[in-house]
Order: sequence, then structure tokens, then C-alpha cells
Amino acid sequence: MAVMITDLCINCSSCIDECPATAIVDADSSPIENAEFTYVKPEKCIECVDSSVPKCFDACPTEGAIVWNMPYIAQFNEYYMKGHEKGIYQIRVHKKRGIFSPEANPKPYRKNISLVDREAHTVLAF
Repeated sequence: MAVMITDLCINCSSCIDECPATAIVDADSSPIENAEFTYVKPEKCIECVDSSVPKCFDACPTEGAIVWNMPYIAQFNEYYMKGHEKGIYQIRVHKKRGIFSPEANPKPYRKNISLVDREAHTVLAF
């Protein structure tokens, strides 16, 4: 997932149009049951590694609404799969290729963001 949106989100949808990976959906379109705020699909987020900051963060008017999460890579497969089982994440399943797990479908991530910051869900900053 790389980034996640917290309950500080005001559902303004500014981040949705800015996401180049179409990884962000509004609460009504969230795959999470009874979602109350915008959701980042972990299997699609690319952290906007080709930009200075993630585009969602750049567009978000609410400080603290977007935080770092673990990279979507094989090393964190269990983290995301357990979250998927608990309903924290809803990872897409392809009819032929199966679940788009971090092991099967890793995504690019910013290597300069420490695991400590990711584990703590540190707020993105300039």
C-alpha cells in the first residue's frame, strides 16, 4: 500500500483525481465494508516514486490524513494478507492470476522512507 488514508480524511476527494495509479477510491466505492473515508487500494499504490512527493499528499488539504504504510513487496506479504483476512485491506483478486498479493504483484516504493516511519504510520511531510 505504501500510503494509507486515516480517519482524519474529510472525504473531499482531492486525492482521487491526482492518483496516477487509480489506487484511491471514495468511501462509497471502498471495498471495505462500512467505510467512512477515502481508501487506498494497497495492490495499486506506487507511492508516486517518480515525483518528489506522492500526488495524493500534494493534493490533500488535511494535515495528517495521509500516512506511510509498509511497502507492497514480498517481504510484507504476511502483513497485507493478514490485513486482507481481517478486513483492513481488500486486495483485488483476478479471475485467472489470483490474488494480487505483494508476493505476486510487488509495487515500487520509496526506499528512503524508514521501516520505523512506516510501522509508526508517520504522516507524510514535505
